[in-house]
Amino acid sequence: MKNIGMIITAAGAMGILVSSCTKLSEGPQGSLTQDNFYKTQSDAVAAVTAVYSTLTTDINNDFPIYGRNLNLIVDNTSDNQVYSPSNTNPDVRALGTATYVSTNDRVRKIYAQLYWGINKANVAIDKIPTIPAGQFVDPARSAASLVNEAKFIRALLYFDLVRLYGDVPLLLHDQGTVAEASALVDRTPKETVYQQIITDLDSATSLPGSYTGTSVGRVTSGAAHALLAKVYITRQEWAKAITELKKVITAGTANLTNATTGAYGYDLFAKFSDAFQPATKNGKEHIFSAQFNGTTGGFTSTNTLSSFTWSNSAYTADIPADKSVVELFDLTDQRRAATFYDSLFNQSTGKWVKWPFSNFLKFVDQSTGFVTALQGNQGANSKMNFPVIRYSEVLLLYAEALNELNGGPTSDAYAAINIVRGRAYNSYTSGGNYTNHTYDLAPGLSQLAFRDAVFTERRKEFIQESQRWFDLVRRTDQGPGQYYLKSVYAMPGNPKSAATLRDTLFPIPQTEIDLYGGKNPNFQQNPGW
Repeated sequence: MKNIGMIITAAGAMGILVSSCTKLSEGPQGSLTQDNFYKTQSDAVAAVTAVYSTLTTDINNDFPIYGRNLNLIVDNTSDNQVYSPSNTNPDVRALGTATYVSTNDRVRKIYAQLYWGINKANVAIDKIPTIPAGQFVDPARSAASLVNEAKFIRALLYFDLVRLYGDVPLLLHDQGTVAEASALVDRTPKETVYQQIITDLDSATSLPGSYTGTSVGRVTSGAAHALLAKVYITRQEWAKAITELKKVITAGTANLTNATTGAYGYDLFAKFSDAFQPATKNGKEHIFSAQFNGTTGGFTSTNTLSSFTWSNSAYTADIPADKSVVELFDLTDQRRAATFYDSLFNQSTGKWVKWPFSNFLKFVDQSTGFVTALQGNQGANSKMNFPVIRYSEVLLLYAEALNELNGGPTSDAYAAINIVRGRAYNSYTSGGNYTNHTYDLAPGLSQLAFRDAVFTERRKEFIQESQRWFDLVRRTDQGPGQYYLKSVYAMPGNPKSAATLRDTLFPIPQTEIDLYGGKNPNFQQNPGW
């Protein structure tokens, strides 16, 4: 893989040609260049479509960011997931045992993919304003809106980068247009990176609140407010997070006493599994999702989180860390049956076989039915979107922020988490209403007990959604990194006994250190690596 400067320079040259279902080669075909491409509104739309495509495709036809690669990084290093016995990739296995090093292929790959997307966003942000205003004949795709969509994606990718690696190069323009680009790259303090993320998301809050037709799935103002709130939560800026969350939570939500003003119509599906099937993609619970179409061959856009050829094989590519992960859930919690399965239909005998362990079910495309999916190849050709942020997360973030800001849980903090729990236990209707309050959290919890309850609920709600490691390392009330270490050390069998505080940040890929460390004394490796 090329170094970061080479990666993003090459990506910029190809960015103007990419779409989510086009097979690319490394060498540009024909004489199309950036200088003669950005002339019309259609050119601007194509450029932003290329930005979106980086979430769900890979330039080398590898696992996309949100198709499995981020999951390998964030979930295999957590207490939720490990590689399966069938997975022989040493770099993936090292992630599951906390023995990975700075030359790890997956660590390098996600770094490259994130900057590939950022450079495409930079190109669009730089070039779209140069198109004559008269070319924008469709007001639904104005230059300003297209630029703000690209800014949202850039902010999302930098948010992933800064949480994974800490200080990272902050690149805001196409490196292909910067003289001696490789010599100019430096690691920018994470505080500066966060301020740019916030600036970009602030701009994106001016986007439309909804779309119709083929535009459904694009970034909305609600998505920008929601992601901005999550950024503030990560930074422990609780009051700012609450301000943003109130703009997203649907006004009139049952049992909330403080006014919320969200007019986006967000709500939970009554059926938890509806958040993960193609037939219900981009529904009322989906605030922003990476869009997958299930294309196979060529330059794919396939969600491969449950990727393998369904057969009589016992193991998928990644599995729950142990049975205790499944047993986090009560048998009456509908998330358990929607997240795991422990049986497979044997085509040879015509009988179901039950295993003494479970596999992940959440991202298995069941469009043709559960049995058919397990008999065929649906796991490796999934059209399921990846939910980057769902409405249930907004409610849980609200509960967390209120508890932290007020030194303990408020009535609204209880209401927000209990809405999510009410849905989990099959009694949710709509608008925050649910009929069975048996599973509400006990009143009178301390701030610490309520915090634990929120993090436990997040763990159950977002298994396999690339959340857990981020949650483990952002919680600092027990001391920086201590919640992470305590959690992974508690895993049965202690598979991550090698974990140390250094594992709360990933190493900068060694290829970057080798290239830039010799040119720039400030471009150094993360502590301990």
